[in-house]
Amino acid sequence: MKVVLVYDRVNKIGGAERVLEVFHEMFPDAPLYTAVYNKVTAPWADSFDVRTTFLQHIPFAKTNHEYLPWLAPLAFETLDFSEFDLVISITSEYAKGIITKPGTTHVCYCLTPTRYLWSGYGEYFKDKVLQELARPVVWYLKTWDRVAGQRPDRYVAISKTIQARVKKYYGRDSDVIYPPVTLNPKQVPDTKYKIPDTKYYLLVSRLVPYKRIDIAIEAANKLGLSLKIVGSGRESAKLKAMAGPTIEFLGNLTDGQVKSYYQNCTALIMPSEEDFGLAVLEAQSFGKPVIAFKGGGGLETIIEGKTGVFFFPQKAEALMKILQNFDPSEFSPKDCQEQAAKFGKEKFKKEFRLMIKKVMEEKL
Repeated sequence: MKVVLVYDRVNKIGGAERVLEVFHEMFPDAPLYTAVYNKVTAPWADSFDVRTTFLQHIPFAKTNHEYLPWLAPLAFETLDFSEFDLVISITSEYAKGIITKPGTTHVCYCLTPTRYLWSGYGEYFKDKVLQELARPVVWYLKTWDRVAGQRPDRYVAISKTIQARVKKYYGRDSDVIYPPVTLNPKQVPDTKYKIPDTKYYLLVSRLVPYKRIDIAIEAANKLGLSLKIVGSGRESAKLKAMAGPTIEFLGNLTDGQVKSYYQNCTALIMPSEEDFGLAVLEAQSFGKPVIAFKGGGGLETIIEGKTGVFFFPQKAEALMKILQNFDPSEFSPKDCQEQAAKFGKEKFKKEFRLMIKKVMEEKL
């Protein structure tokens, strides 16, 4: 069986990219098709056979893809998958919109229906002027996205949260197969990487608006708490400007370095409404509790009072109330690790293979 992977763009590192690496382990000979590929910012893809669309030849597309949203649908529709038996699209945007022939089966592993068109529209287009200027493009993309949402033969959602969105926005049923935890606490972390401050809270995330990093920064500023932030993104400069002296931005780190920070933190803070939230499980795999916003994927991965606590509403004041009374000794590292173990890599591989077998048999 000839398999191919399709992903929106290969230009960053995050939870979705860790899942792609697992798919690569499952199907090492499968090429990876994507809109654009930036080797500098995505070194994890060196081992993949990456194949790009015509967008790769537009000079700024690799780093500023958001300025060309109307071209992405066309880019994916022009790809030819007739030589493959199975296409697996891993997507939160346009990769689901590929066009396949009757002999090819398309399984979509949906990270979320396109956020800025649907569930996150109000957040992305708060500015009324921008909203008006973008209206024609948004109308076109929403129309296309509804049509593209009908193209996969089978949907698999990363969480029950995303399963509900797939039903709401595309009218499609889906299975749920949770992404796997891939950071292994048993492997030795980067011991050469020294962490002088051993009493700190940790935040691991891309620095983009919907992640609501500002909530954690405001809370840490007001309480004078040490907060270390791992990750990068377009909000980096803005967030650094509002951060006080107890907050440190670490940028993108190696797996070994991230492990060191997980190992030594008091707890992980997750202020966003996550689609799933791999960092939440990574922290628990190191025996650390999580302080998370009460919504989204966190409700499926955290056992309240046992492996973490929730704050609500999504405001700094609510987070501060939790932080003021937070005692990490109330949480058992063993409980956290046992919860993370439920989301293992081998379990993911087994569930996905069984699902593929079933889908392929149904097509016969």
